[in-house]
Amino acid sequence: MSRIGKKPVSVPAGVTATIEGKQLNVKGPKGTLNLTLRDEIKYTLEDGGISVQPANETKQARAFWGMQRTLVQNLVTGVTDGFSKKLLITGVGYRAAAHGRNLKLQLGYSHDVDVAVPEGLEVKTPDNTTIEISGADKQKVGQLAAEIRRWRKPEPYKGKGIKYDGEFIFRKEGKKK
Repeated sequence: MSRIGKKPVSVPAGVTATIEGKQLNVKGPKGTLNLTLRDEIKYTLEDGGISVQPANETKQARAFWGMQRTLVQNLVTGVTDGFSKKLLITGVGYRAAAHGRNLKLQLGYSHDVDVAVPEGLEVKTPDNTTIEISGADKQKVGQLAAEIRRWRKPEPYKGKGIKYDGEFIFRKEGKKK
């Protein structure tokens, strides 16, 4: 029995949810998101919420139950509040600058790294060493943050690189004389 799946997802005022065929569409102030529905799960629109239940008693249906409820919750949260990730850059000469739909990174390579920002996402650089990514789709926000971080992962000796805000980098002791 899924503890998460049992709870219905509440739909706040100003957000509309519709089921059309195999798609769940959620529209709110921050945009429109959709989710392809699984056959193993039964989705019902109730007064003020979306209920997710397994369609049958198979092991696969129970396995998808909680995850599908969480995906529906992420749609509702995305169109109301949105999601954001903050990246911090550490290192001498490492910096970032947002130019329209591109992000220019200087990470110690012989060339600048240009990262294209996908539609639906917004990237801000409040200062040279901070990148803020925001958008309605949680998966897209996390994917872009991971792609930016991949250019220069934090190293354990000096901590240089790109890390998530709040991420702990395990530091190693250097060579001993």
